Amino acid sequence: MAKRSNISTTDFILLGLFPEFQYASLLVYLILLVYLIALTGNSILIFLIWMDVHLHTPMYFLLSQLSLIDLFYISSSVPKMVINHFLGKHSISFIGCGTQMFLCLSLGGAECLLLTLMSYDRFVAVCKPLHYTIIMNSKVCLLMAMASWTEGALNSLIHTIYTMHFPVCGLKEINHFFCEMPAILKLSCEDTSDYEMVVFVVSIIFILIPFSLIMASYIRIFLTVLRMNSPEGRNKALATCSSHLTVVSLYLGSGIVVYMTPGSSHTPALDQGLSMFYTILTPMLNPIIYSLRNREVVGALRKVLRKNLI
Repeated sequence: MAKRSNISTTDFILLGLFPEFQYASLLVYLILLVYLIALTGNSILIFLIWMDVHLHTPMYFLLSQLSLIDLFYISSSVPKMVINHFLGKHSISFIGCGTQMFLCLSLGGAECLLLTLMSYDRFVAVCKPLHYTIIMNSKVCLLMAMASWTEGALNSLIHTIYTMHFPVCGLKEINHFFCEMPAILKLSCEDTSDYEMVVFVVSIIFILIPFSLIMASYIRIFLTVLRMNSPEGRNKALATCSSHLTVVSLYLGSGIVVYMTPGSSHTPALDQGLSMFYTILTPMLNPIIYSLRNREVVGALRKVLRKNLI
């Protein structure tokens, strides 16, 4: 209680990741390592796409936007969690909590939309190759990126303002490692069931519909790939598309469970585990998945290393 005596009545208390876990320090060190890998991997990917003219294509432009989102996404929660752990603090201000929620919702929504647009890019490349340069021109790519960022931010702003307006009864203890919407709603004195239904409907728009569109695109892509006569072209298309499909499954799969299933069926440990998956692990895995299975990215990395080491 001595630690909490200095906490303002308007502050929230973040209990952290798995607060009852015996080896919390080890877990924090592992997450810090994941964070550094994510920062390094995404930064290198953005740098390579910017430096290598062979990567100045719509697919890699959208991929650079995904890496940029991931950089901000993982940075919106991990630094605060690590700092709190090492300083022995658990508090986060009302404004800080709202800001963190806004960033996470905004970047999460932007990533959902961007993954959908990336699947459309792959659909056009494989199924309409003769029209690809016309459909996916630089102006369209820029509009895609702007739409993802803007729509994610607008949706997030509305939900953040509405979620934070609910009164909180008793201790403002958030059984989570960051201010996520479902965890905040559990603290409310009021009945939030109507608003949770609104969240469910919005989740259909930002999660389920994108997931359905992505699956529809890939069904068309796989049908087209199966009709290809060139084994090399077939393998290249499958490698590129499977990388993107892996990322989609990792990210949207966990998001569906957190935001589209009844809150009463969730345990804090389940919510934290799934949230850790799409806010921490996925930003680390994205550049690895795309880089290791992409000859052009690996080739660009070799060029940079050869140029600087020789």
